[in-house]
Amino acid sequence: MNFINYNHEQTRIKICGLSNSEDISAAISLGIDAIGLVFYKPSSRYISPLRASEITQQLPSRIAKVALVVNATDKEVKSINSSLDVDIWQFHGDESPERCSEIAQGKFWIKAALIDKKFKLSEFCLQYKKADAWLLDTVVEGYGGGGKTFDWDLIPKLWLKENAHRVVLSGGLNSDNVEKCIEHFHPLGVDVSSGVEKSKGIKDAALMKTFVEAVRHADSLFY
Repeated sequence: MNFINYNHEQTRIKICGLSNSEDISAAISLGIDAIGLVFYKPSSRYISPLRASEITQQLPSRIAKVALVVNATDKEVKSINSSLDVDIWQFHGDESPERCSEIAQGKFWIKAALIDKKFKLSEFCLQYKKADAWLLDTVVEGYGGGGKTFDWDLIPKLWLKENAHRVVLSGGLNSDNVEKCIEHFHPLGVDVSSGVEKSKGIKDAALMKTFVEAVRHADSLFY
């Protein structure tokens, strides 16, 4: 499992919101780096820890299992840990840095930043400086997966020059815009959900393939 690897020569690819074995099989065949499992019950992409365990049995160790949570309770965390060997935790709620570390228990963790004109990037990064990566996402109802991009120019170029290797870019990515995203950010990774779906929570194998091909083409141009 090498999703968090700062000396990268190609963009890491994470497909989020996977909820069935067929979609996972398709993702595996494409050579992606991580899958995201949504453990947030109000989400249309929610999956139970038990179901997540069942559909990830086929997952090779090279592909990271990312547990996406939103203000998870101790009971919810215990349920996830008892069902699944989580590789990376992804926090999308109001979790403090201390709470993130407490849940992660020494494993990699990512903190989502929901970007708009009011967002204070420097303060966020200072607060969550112990995160292994920062996921830059769009402010939407329901904590992500809304298929909308944020204004990329809200992220200062100087900050990007120093921190892009810790950035996972999310928010409205698809095969049409991911090349421009990689050219603009040179991120550690990209995270896609709605951009490869035929309906909420159900992925489209052809769209996933096109997305991965677009990322690898961008890598050939910019790395």
